[in-house]
Amino acid sequence: MGMVELRRVSETSRSAIVLIILLFVHVAHSFYLPGVAPQDFEKGDELKVKVNKLSSIKTQLPYSYYSLPFCQPKKIVDSTENLGEVLRGDRIENAPYSFKMREAQMCNVLCRVTLDDKTAKAFKEKIDDEYRVNMILDNLPLVVPIEGGALSSPDIVYYQLGYHVGLKGQYAGSKEQKFFMHNHLAFTVRYHRDVQTDSARIVGFEVKPYSIKHEYDGKWSEKTRLTTCDPHTKRLVVSSSTPQEVEAKKEIIFTYDVIFQESEVKWASRWDAYLLMNDNQIHWFSVVNSLMIVLFLSGMVAMIMLRTLYRDISRYNELETQEEAQEETGWKLVHGDVFRIPTNSDLLCVYVGTGVQCLGMVFVTMIFAMLGFLSPSNRGGLMTAMLLLWVFMGLFAGYASSRLYKIFKGTEWKRIAFRTAFLFPAVVSAIFFVLNALIWGQKSSGAVPFGTMFALIFLWFGISVPLVFVGAYLGFKKPAVDDPVKTNKIPRQIPEQAWYMNPVFSILIGGILPFGAVFIELFFILTSIWLNQFYYIFGLLFLVFVILIVTCAEITVVLCYFQLCSEDYLWWWRSYLTSGSSALYLFLYAAFYFYTKLQITKLVSAMLYFGYMLIASYAFFVLTGTIGFYACLWFTRLIYSSVKID
Repeated sequence: MGMVELRRVSETSRSAIVLIILLFVHVAHSFYLPGVAPQDFEKGDELKVKVNKLSSIKTQLPYSYYSLPFCQPKKIVDSTENLGEVLRGDRIENAPYSFKMREAQMCNVLCRVTLDDKTAKAFKEKIDDEYRVNMILDNLPLVVPIEGGALSSPDIVYYQLGYHVGLKGQYAGSKEQKFFMHNHLAFTVRYHRDVQTDSARIVGFEVKPYSIKHEYDGKWSEKTRLTTCDPHTKRLVVSSSTPQEVEAKKEIIFTYDVIFQESEVKWASRWDAYLLMNDNQIHWFSVVNSLMIVLFLSGMVAMIMLRTLYRDISRYNELETQEEAQEETGWKLVHGDVFRIPTNSDLLCVYVGTGVQCLGMVFVTMIFAMLGFLSPSNRGGLMTAMLLLWVFMGLFAGYASSRLYKIFKGTEWKRIAFRTAFLFPAVVSAIFFVLNALIWGQKSSGAVPFGTMFALIFLWFGISVPLVFVGAYLGFKKPAVDDPVKTNKIPRQIPEQAWYMNPVFSILIGGILPFGAVFIELFFILTSIWLNQFYYIFGLLFLVFVILIVTCAEITVVLCYFQLCSEDYLWWWRSYLTSGSSALYLFLYAAFYFYTKLQITKLVSAMLYFGYMLIASYAFFVLTGTIGFYACLWFTRLIYSSVKID
């Protein structure tokens, strides 16, 4: 009877397992990333065009599309946005354009606008600052094709995001600068058709903007035909001999064409053309070159360290007499002071915990990015993921800070947890609040709304802070790690150091190699952020990140070894600052990039750039500093536990 029941239970369990596997296969087969699921369109289906922000690489201040007097639909509807999109300044709204799948439209009149002094001035300011209009169709951004974008590949078509609001120019024989509006848009929608079902998927969304002064006979009405753009008379706009000026009391007629072109590009590959980089070969060559140099240096450092340490440990362990031990010099002599609690140990615990939080956030973010979850098609996904991961990594921050605090014989773990939860976020929030106030003053859509501010504060106080306290409690409950050697009651006097072992000099030297491992990739990251381009090579970025970790660890261990050999046992803070000093070079490089690559002229825009780069450099400091600190902690515990201490 028992065997029958057992067999029934076994069969039931097997059925349940099969059902779970089938369910998993079904879910995996039907799984798509948010906002990236393919959509099939039949002929004549309505296509919803959406408008996004107006953006400029000269000002770095985004504005809502309808902040300018463009043609508007009957009712403006905001699309749902994630946290990352709001922080990026995206404002996605419905557009007045009417597209029908695979049905060409020519010379559609959108609206007629008469400018006054205020609207004419607004258009001129945006044209002067080289603002671009961004649109979206089926989650694809609108691009302007540019042929011959690279000298080495003149036949390849490259794309620029969005089209310029207008342009500046002069009439022939005149020196007066004029502003002209791009008021006619020739859209091209590329699609890939399924032969069996005849449905199609959108794989491209392009536009060619024109500036033309439209003309018509008689008085204006909804049925008025344009003499400059009329499909019935085959007068289509392909070039403009009389452009549309932007002046007060002048009317502007907005028109557009839509053509559909079948493409061999499949839906899964539709982003490939958008991600094509003009200097792709230079990118790969530079990164590989940097990789080889860093790996070579790391190998040399590792070999020297292993051979030297092996010889030192062997020599110390072979000493027989007390006289020989007294004659010895080097890192063994400071064994009674090397684990002495440093000054400002509480602050060091806080910074180490914060660094663990940053390290966990960056590592997990890169894993998700490599798996495709944070691709450019998922707008705002990268920033949203980084914020949420930062919040949840508070658990590890509290754990790491309290564990180190207990090594330093601390007893008030709640105080350390409080400082870990508030120090770094408070500094970043203060800078962010000032920058946001500047953006508010410019009436830009990049200003974070009060609702989003409240959401950020809730993430900080409602989730991150409690997790830091939970992590600190768990870390403090565990028994403290014993030091491999005992600490003397009286501190040893540190002998006079050589000039090259000066703390400031060695710390600044230590940051050069970690920065050298990432500065080439840093150029492309800054370009994607500040020049409005896509960054997508996350696999390569992860490789560079691993190189950064190895380089930070090795250079800190080497300099720590030299420091101990000079009988200077104050290594705790110096190990953190040695690799952390690479953040100083990052900020200096950001300043160099600002003056050589960007065209920012406005004071507010410059303050935004340096404010955000200051936040990035601060985060880079705690990240690299923590890597160096843990490498040095592991190194010192290893070498002092390997020798005989009488």
